[in-house]
Amino acid sequence: MTMTIEQEIREKAAELGFVACGFARADAAAHAGPNLLRWLGEGRHGEMGWMETRKEQRASPAGLWPDAKSVIALGMSYAPARDPLELESHPELGRISVYAQGGDYHKTVKKALKALAHWLVDRCPSELKVFVDTAPVMEKPLSQAAGIGWQGKHTSLLSREHGNWLFLGIIYTTLELQPDAPGSNHCGSCSRCIAACPTGAITAPGEIDARKCISYLTIELAGPIPHDYRGAIGNRIYGCDDCLAVCPWNRFAESAAANRAFLPRAELAAPKLADLLDLDDAAFREMFSGSPIKRIGRNRFVRNCLIAAGNSGSRNLLPAAEKLRDDPDPVVADAAYWAAERLAS
Repeated sequence: MTMTIEQEIREKAAELGFVACGFARADAAAHAGPNLLRWLGEGRHGEMGWMETRKEQRASPAGLWPDAKSVIALGMSYAPARDPLELESHPELGRISVYAQGGDYHKTVKKALKALAHWLVDRCPSELKVFVDTAPVMEKPLSQAAGIGWQGKHTSLLSREHGNWLFLGIIYTTLELQPDAPGSNHCGSCSRCIAACPTGAITAPGEIDARKCISYLTIELAGPIPHDYRGAIGNRIYGCDDCLAVCPWNRFAESAAANRAFLPRAELAAPKLADLLDLDDAAFREMFSGSPIKRIGRNRFVRNCLIAAGNSGSRNLLPAAEKLRDDPDPVVADAAYWAAERLAS
């Protein structure tokens, strides 16, 4: 029996490493735009000005590209083999979010998206655009509309097969593709993700205040981390997996399905804070070459490590913290004074 173009796309996507593939009309997530504008209006995006600047383009596919007829939503697994919370009891080590322990997902996912796009254009001449995270595209609502999962109470995309360990890629196309049924919510009465958030950033099911989120505080925020949240950060030095790690749906996620490019690098799986506090700019760039961590720069990263050092209770880290009180970056110096005071007392 002859395959439909949708079946062919799914088969090719699987060949390229995607574990999920679905289709939706370009206007299928109409609710997402108003929700975004309300969220921005409440200031919950914090200092992420890029979300405000291109909000009209982000609100719907038509806002970015009026010619788009269909959306292809794709997911690539990065399911971890180990419990992301296991380093919580090792305060002298830094905790890096699972997604950032391996290679830069932007490059891996985009390479596969481009390969799928070239194949599709050859198969069905059309126009299309590919996106991975950095464009003004609402990947999660569109992915739910395309049926590859649903947005959980923590706002991340959830899949019954892959848990919440999915990198998302989106293709806008002028092709008229048969849409899939949208993903239905299977969270039920579970609220583990809400209870697990160290800073109370999940203010209600499906509602998050980025200004309180440890991922925002350690990655997006350029200035000093507010004192109210420093203790709750613990030893998290880049991102936070707590709300993701406690989700019961993850028991169905197979680490074997994860793309090998996302396997953790040995030096990032359980790094010693003492080593990280010694990084200068050149050493930071060398250590994080090819990693998404590189984009936040040495100063912001060392700031995070100093907060973790201050929370560690390890006086062995006091000399490193004291030394960094003279750092030329005032944000690093501020964190160093805080850490040294905590460790000395």
